Amino acid sequence: MLPGVTTLREPLIRALGPKTGKALETALGVQTVGDLLRHYPRRYYTRGELTDLSSLREGDHVTVLARVDHVSLHTMKNRNFRARGEVIITDDRAKLVLTFFFRTTWAEQNFRKQLVPGMVGMFAGTVSSYKGRLQLVHPEYELLPGAPPNADLTPELAAEFATELIPVYPATAKVSSWGIGKSIQTILATLDAGPDPLPAELVERYGLYGRAEAIRAIHRPLDWADRTRAIERLKWDEAFMLQAALAQRRMAAAALPAMPRPPVPDGIADEFDARLPFTLTAGQVAVGETIAHDLACAYPMHRLLQGEVGSGKTVIAIRAMLQVVDAGGQAALLAPTEVLAQQHYRSVTDMLGPLAQRGQLGAADHATGVVLLTGSVGAAARRSALSDVFTGDAGIVIGTHALLEEQVQFADLGLVVIDEQHRFGVEQRDALRAKAADNRPHVLVMTATPIPRTVAMTVYGDLETSTLTELPAGRSAIATHVVPAADKPHFLERAWARVKEEVSRGQQAYVVCPRIGDGPETDADDYLDEDDFDPQTGLEPTVVDLSGGVPRSIAKGGRRQPLSVLDVAATLDAGPLAGLRLGILHGRLHPEEKDGVMRAFSAGEIDVLVATTVIEVGVDVPNATVMVIMDAERFGVSQLHQLRGRVGRGAAPGLCLLVTEAPPESPSRERLDAVAATLDGFQLSRLDLEQRREGDVLGAAQAGRRSSLRLLQLLKDEDLIGQARGEATEVVSADPDLARHPALREAITELLGVQAEYLDKT
Repeated sequence: MLPGVTTLREPLIRALGPKTGKALETALGVQTVGDLLRHYPRRYYTRGELTDLSSLREGDHVTVLARVDHVSLHTMKNRNFRARGEVIITDDRAKLVLTFFFRTTWAEQNFRKQLVPGMVGMFAGTVSSYKGRLQLVHPEYELLPGAPPNADLTPELAAEFATELIPVYPATAKVSSWGIGKSIQTILATLDAGPDPLPAELVERYGLYGRAEAIRAIHRPLDWADRTRAIERLKWDEAFMLQAALAQRRMAAAALPAMPRPPVPDGIADEFDARLPFTLTAGQVAVGETIAHDLACAYPMHRLLQGEVGSGKTVIAIRAMLQVVDAGGQAALLAPTEVLAQQHYRSVTDMLGPLAQRGQLGAADHATGVVLLTGSVGAAARRSALSDVFTGDAGIVIGTHALLEEQVQFADLGLVVIDEQHRFGVEQRDALRAKAADNRPHVLVMTATPIPRTVAMTVYGDLETSTLTELPAGRSAIATHVVPAADKPHFLERAWARVKEEVSRGQQAYVVCPRIGDGPETDADDYLDEDDFDPQTGLEPTVVDLSGGVPRSIAKGGRRQPLSVLDVAATLDAGPLAGLRLGILHGRLHPEEKDGVMRAFSAGEIDVLVATTVIEVGVDVPNATVMVIMDAERFGVSQLHQLRGRVGRGAAPGLCLLVTEAPPESPSRERLDAVAATLDGFQLSRLDLEQRREGDVLGAAQAGRRSSLRLLQLLKDEDLIGQARGEATEVVSADPDLARHPALREAITELLGVQAEYLDKT
């Protein structure tokens, strides 16, 4: 490194000195020059159009360029101030008084040093009057750097100074935006940005700034166009580095060996297809063929299967698992909650029938074993299940985190199906894959939350994506309505009447609440269901009373608590739904109780199930036709979409009622109206993403680590991300190890850091 030259990797304590470097690290978490230069301005301001001193009016907030004409200091006989400073400034046409008050000798001395006759500067403040003279009291000011004393106040000089863009940085109480800007200015003076990591032909093709020019322009832009070009280039850096890293991992995965699991004619998979009581949709057939082809390859499949609620993903997963079983392997299905694992177990065994009864009387010739492993499985059943998994008698293993335990050993794990991937940590997913003999089983990730294209390309960029968009035949549409309980309480009364009407027709209903209600009101954990309550509304938690089925707020610090399962169930049982068979389900019930409640509801022994969001995914009761979601504004858009997907799963039409006390025209009410207006999960997922910070979206997949994307916006920059993916794939295909692109390889490590290691595990 040349003397006096600063590099991106240089520690800040060396570049700026120990005191400043440590202060920046403590306040902002930045350690290197590159870290600090990626601490981009939050916004910019200009000093604004200059005001002619002769045109000033009292009350105006003005910014003027003027020369200091006269300075005086007057002692004050005042207990609060020791002196008053008076400065007269001029624009050569008129004059204006600036007034300052000082409490300390230091302030007086600083005033004398800075404001001397002849100095030119910008002065900003609100015009007031005193004894008939206009003045600015304690104005902000900045002396014009480089302007000699008594410089001519030309229009050109004024325009240049007034239109300069001043960066405003995210700051803390310890480190100001001004201090950050000074540190960055110091670094820029000696910065050597090094070789440009983006291929030269790409920079030329898209007309991008060079790296050094972009770094300078985002921190010290000449004008708005300069800033815009800097941001465009730096967004390209983020998109291209991430997509190149993902492309490397896709290629590396394709190069690793995996046991091919080709379809076996006349095997259990074909027999399952023949037993299906319905016809697969065209989408299910197409996606099934794609997955079947992937499983037959000698490299591991890494595929994301996403689709609308009720689009038939479970059938696709079962067919994939049976293909692996036919080929002599085993398949594991990992679910996030016991309720969902048990639901999957019931669904799989019911759909397979005798094909899942290996070793039992009446089993089919091609039968395999299906076992359930969760934390609540009894000791004897657990020992039996572990034995079947170890020997290979169990071709399909369904479970929760219990599948990750060391004593669970597979004979030949060929496929891992992960349901609702966003609910598992990176290490947990990797632990299950490691149970395969060669550490490279095929992987199928399922999500019932539709993902915008650019999120799929970024968060799940190392997975190939398949999408189901059409609903299976026989599925009914779901009507959704907002019930404004506060301003129209009779609407809520009608909602309960509608529930009773559905039950009288032999149908069933859900009532969903955001809180359990079995703990003290001050217990924060009592506001959540440990299985999966994830509100994205930012509303404060709250005590609630119900009167005749209508929410009535009880003041507690100006707020009320979210409605709870236990309170609502008791009120409904004694009031609006008296005489109906009510059940309760939430995450704190013992697993056997949960399973018993779900079995009773599935069997039609419960009319109305009052539950938390534990029923959000995977629960399939075709006879349930109506859902009432209490305090609906406390749930996120995607979560509401998932919840209403629990109804309308049979021949009868579904109805979802969103009960809210949110005022009309409020953001919460608008969000609910948007959910009620469409059943398009992909459209709603975009709305959900728009209302969340980018880091939240990425953070779910990045193990809580700080997002490397500072400027890139996953929705607004769709085209750029798509272009970057194509360009990065082309570069990596030609140079997998980036041996011919050392600057790019180094930049990927610098930009992504430890996140690059994470990408191997998704």
